[in-house]
Amino acid sequence: MTVLVLDTATLYYRAFFALPETMTAPDGYPNNAVRGTVSMLTRLVNLHQTADVIACWDDDWRPQWRVELVPEYKTHRLAGEEEEEEVPDTLGPQITALAEILDALGIPRIGRSNYEADDVIASVTAHGSTERIVVTNDRDLVQVINDERQVRLHMMVPGGMDAWPLLDVNAAHERFGVEPRQYVDMAVLRGDPSDGLPGAPGIGVKTAIRLIQAFGDLDGVLRAALNATAPLTPRLAKTLCEHAESLRAARTVATAVTTLNIPTRALSRRPIRPRLLSDLTTEWGVERPVNEFRAALDAHDDSAPQ
Repeated sequence: MTVLVLDTATLYYRAFFALPETMTAPDGYPNNAVRGTVSMLTRLVNLHQTADVIACWDDDWRPQWRVELVPEYKTHRLAGEEEEEEVPDTLGPQITALAEILDALGIPRIGRSNYEADDVIASVTAHGSTERIVVTNDRDLVQVINDERQVRLHMMVPGGMDAWPLLDVNAAHERFGVEPRQYVDMAVLRGDPSDGLPGAPGIGVKTAIRLIQAFGDLDGVLRAALNATAPLTPRLAKTLCEHAESLRAARTVATAVTTLNIPTRALSRRPIRPRLLSDLTTEWGVERPVNEFRAALDAHDDSAPQ
């Protein structure tokens, strides 16, 4: 059995920006994000031949405990002076509609207060041996790849879905230069402007990879910095020592939580609510893509009577 574990926000943002807002519901409101997301889900279900889908949700896209560790965390995504994520005006209602459609289809949709979707994904994939394929464009989730637990990453990259790589440990190492378990430490050293993680001055991607390869992890790099161990130069060692505290804080922020309590029953598909689903798809003008998604789920549902 294969389970698709969705970083749902990356899907609906991709759909929203890839498709024109001339795609509209009967009332004239744009439905491009809903239509595009559901169409991608149909292709994913058919590609991986599974009806087991878990939609992980950002109940809190910028948890306070992360902000307390790194105040700059995701500040560039704030809407003006408000402590809310800046979301395009026509996308917000579509996110709500998509959530309602997934709920009506019985797709498990899981979020946790004070945690991000990354934390839900990491907790869902932290245990068990069933094959799980995480679908995302967030490179931070490379950290969840694990061959023993059969966790792979279907990485959304520019281009069509046929170009999206499916990463196991070896493929991730080849692509990023470090093991999945080392990815966060490498990213913390080089910094991550997309999340507001500053890194250490003077350390780019190549240097960060070289240091992790040489010393194993961030702790190993910082221990080596105390003695200016080669290949560290005295200047770089000094920089690392000066930024050790902020680097450790950034690592905590970038490390996805794996211990959220997510009951097994919450991961199971629930019965479809046909009347609600019909009302929603009619309101949003997405009857065809939703019907195609439902047909794909039915076609690959091993539990359905034959």
